[in-house]
Amino acid sequence: SDRRRRHARWQEQRRRTTAIQAATPAQTMRSFVLRCSAAALCGAATLLAGCSSALSFSGGGAGDALSRTLRSSARSSSTQRLPITMPTDTPMVPYKPPGQDYYQFIDLPSRMYRDRIMFISQFIDEEAANGIISTLLYLRKEDPQEPLNLYFNVPGALLRPGLAVYDLLNQLRQDCEINTVNLGLCTGMGALLCGAGTKGKRCAMPNSRFLLQRVGMDSPFQGQASDIGLEVSNVKVWNDRLEGEIARMTGQPISRVRDDMRRDFYLSSEEAVRYGLIDKVLLPAPQKRATQGGEVDLGTFEGDGEQKFQGKGKSGWGSGWKDADARSKKDDDDDEPKILKG
Repeated sequence: SDRRRRHARWQEQRRRTTAIQAATPAQTMRSFVLRCSAAALCGAATLLAGCSSALSFSGGGAGDALSRTLRSSARSSSTQRLPITMPTDTPMVPYKPPGQDYYQFIDLPSRMYRDRIMFISQFIDEEAANGIISTLLYLRKEDPQEPLNLYFNVPGALLRPGLAVYDLLNQLRQDCEINTVNLGLCTGMGALLCGAGTKGKRCAMPNSRFLLQRVGMDSPFQGQASDIGLEVSNVKVWNDRLEGEIARMTGQPISRVRDDMRRDFYLSSEEAVRYGLIDKVLLPAPQKRATQGGEVDLGTFEGDGEQKFQGKGKSGWGSGWKDADARSKKDDDDDEPKILKG
């Protein structure tokens, strides 16, 4: 029996030696890497188990909390997926540069600047005022006499930066035409900027509003009592100057403007026209929809007759088959081929 066991061990060792000699170098390296990885994982598990047991021995439930955290992080790391996002938050639009045969994608504000259109929709502080002023100066340098189109939806502005933008608009207005439009709400200095456009070109949407109000300190001021008094008197002087600019712009007496701005003074678009802050309200074109009592068109869908598009010679969109039937009635009633007349 001992002889048989020795012979079996000898055969097993010979078989292993033969298999090792027949294996390729790549297979040998792969098995070595797998054995090292398994050993490393076992070592890391042993180390974590030792840390957990040590913490549980010294800190009570801290080891259990660490173990639960490690297990939960291992599960979440295997299933976590990053959200798919666009390369930039700014919308990109195609633009064909002059003299080029291909389009390139640029950000939407830059594309609007090429058409001399600015959309001002942020609170105007020093940084925002610097950006607006630099853009306006560049557009004036590019073409001093081409009209500018400014769209406002301003929640407010600081006194000094807003007045800087206002002074620049007054300078630009001497050379080119400035069209201003209030899209939503113009508060404080935003209302003054919207009214700084060219006379006759200051507009507002039907549901937009204006808020006239005095402006306080730009930031909390601290120091000696005399310095605080000087800052307050300075802010009061500039608010009085703001009231004077609004009175000059609207044609209202300074006493009325001062009384109106003692508290927040809201104006609708129609009230702003009557107040003199703007010149007109942008209403939908009359061809888009007929009013009650007017001619029936595509917008009302009433009656049994043809739906004409407000006096046009053809029917509205989607009813071209009526025009085709009307043309076919003018043809001959018979089914014979048409006779060409010389």
